[in-house]
Amino acid sequence: MEATIDQLQQAMAAGEVTAEALTQAYLDRIAAIDQAGPKLNAVIELNPDALAIARASDRERATGKTRGPMHGIPVLVKDNLDSADRMHTTAGSLALMNSKPMADSTVVAQLRQAGAVILGKTNLSEWANLRSSHSISGWSGRGGQTRNPHALDRNTSGSSSGTGAAVSANLCVVGIGTETDGSIVSPSAVCGIVGMKPTVGLVSRAGIIPISSSQDTAGPMARTVRDAAHLLSVIAGTDPRDGATISDRPDNLPTDYTIGLEQPALKGARLGVLRDVFGSYPKLDVVLEEALTVLRSAGAEIIDRVSMPSMMEMGTAELEVMLYEYKVGLNAYFASLGPDAPVKSLAELIEFNRVNKDKELQYFGQEYLEQAEAKGPLTEQAYLDARTKCRQFSRTEGIDQALAEHQLDALVMITNGPAWIIDPINGDSYTGGSSSWAAVSGYPSITVPAGNVSGLPIGISIVGPAWSEARLLQLAADFERHNVPRLLPRFRPTITT
Repeated sequence: MEATIDQLQQAMAAGEVTAEALTQAYLDRIAAIDQAGPKLNAVIELNPDALAIARASDRERATGKTRGPMHGIPVLVKDNLDSADRMHTTAGSLALMNSKPMADSTVVAQLRQAGAVILGKTNLSEWANLRSSHSISGWSGRGGQTRNPHALDRNTSGSSSGTGAAVSANLCVVGIGTETDGSIVSPSAVCGIVGMKPTVGLVSRAGIIPISSSQDTAGPMARTVRDAAHLLSVIAGTDPRDGATISDRPDNLPTDYTIGLEQPALKGARLGVLRDVFGSYPKLDVVLEEALTVLRSAGAEIIDRVSMPSMMEMGTAELEVMLYEYKVGLNAYFASLGPDAPVKSLAELIEFNRVNKDKELQYFGQEYLEQAEAKGPLTEQAYLDARTKCRQFSRTEGIDQALAEHQLDALVMITNGPAWIIDPINGDSYTGGSSSWAAVSGYPSITVPAGNVSGLPIGISIVGPAWSEARLLQLAADFERHNVPRLLPRFRPTITT
């Protein structure tokens, strides 16, 4: 169940298992764990062609051809990535139930080209959690509520909720999430897995239902750092459909992010610690201290209590940028679906939700959609000022300044507080997170399991400058080697300690 990509490739090469048998085993586990038993509700739709894809993979292997580490590996992808097949792409919304994308998203196309078996789509916070300030993470009108495999009454965070729960519960080998601010690293941390948010522009966003062109990115979610690196190697690349993958991209980026993962990367590394990034929590302090002990024992030089501007000082600038870009991005996405699109504009989506309020608005509203609809073009001064402010606080006076001032390789911080109780009446009781610096700046971050609070996983994030994914993966892999194994899910009804 905890088998890695490398172990599964060895088994398939030795004839001990086929991609078809492996795919069937995951389908059986989804039926037993997700649809019955604990009922995680992490998978929103299964791919009716999964077994056929796996059989084709086996036939190709039999001829002596393999496409690389992902050949025959079952993958789940978040339901905001277009797939031009028999599955839907809905962002969890009933408004898109009859939507038929005209082409694969670039990420899905890259997975197919690499020989991966796309098992299905995962549930998510509807519209990637930018619908209401009182939303319930992991809930969508189409998919219902995703549950945390460590405690079924706890939230998975979001918006890549289903991917986080599915990877943690071994419903697939690896999965794809997307992030605007916290949507990969937060569910990864509270579900006890590895999640990487790449630099904006490393991975194409073409064919992914958008929020913010400044911050959106897809990324890998996995049980090990090496598996995340394998997946990132496949989905990273330039794409003429997404200018961000071309405009600022260095020419010397790796094509294989697994290279160097066995190195003692922490030895001599200078790591700056951000404390109290979302308040003071004594139980989290214990996890952080234990993680710092591991880092020091592996040879890292710890520069404690590095300070950066509070994201509170940025005020509403991040949300302002999101709302402007949300309207532009969603309207462009709806247009890409062609003349038969079930909704053709953000305004039509808002009206659909009003008409179907008994199903879509039963728990929380859509004020963020309405606020986005009220915004003007991206040439408005309010947008330009907010975008400048975001870069100033997150980059110039934030990550860039901290790294330069202390000559750091990376920053280290607690990713999130523990998973909170699912509350359909009051919405999320979010316990805090540190994702905003990397998210707003567009810089990379990776979260790795570090410990737990009362049996609920806690992760630490390692954040670096733009395009530093290779270095962050090496640091994370070295920490993973020196730390205790990740906490396995027990599917408990609740936490009793």
